Amino acid sequence: QVRLQESGPGLVKPSQTLSLTCTVSGVPITTTDQCWSWIRQPPGKGPEWMGRICFDGITGYSPSLKSRTSISRDTSKNQFSLQMNSVTPEDTAVYYCATGPPGVVRYDYWGQGTQVTVSS
Repeated sequence: QVRLQESGPGLVKPSQTLSLTCTVSGVPITTTDQCWSWIRQPPGKGPEWMGRICFDGITGYSPSLKSRTSISRDTSKNQFSLQMNSVTPEDTAVYYCATGPPGVVRYDYWGQGTQVTVSS
């Protein structure tokens, strides 16, 4: 059974860096034709795809977030991570990790989500 679990600080100060990790179990993150995404949902708004890293290590980002977002992976731990710098209160959201095939907007498995609040 594939499971994803987000972890990281729930509170980040403005201008600092947000760092989250997604731990995956049940399938290697190097499995062919799987991509691993970060998606967030601010309060009162719809979900926003942030970026992804695929089985081959290639990353892709939302154009609106690309300048301050980085996604990496640790294959030895079967984890992938999100870093976003220069956060503002507008980055307050529930952050999810999810997985699906490349080339389509479809996510077969999701983490439960983790609340991140940006506040001083």
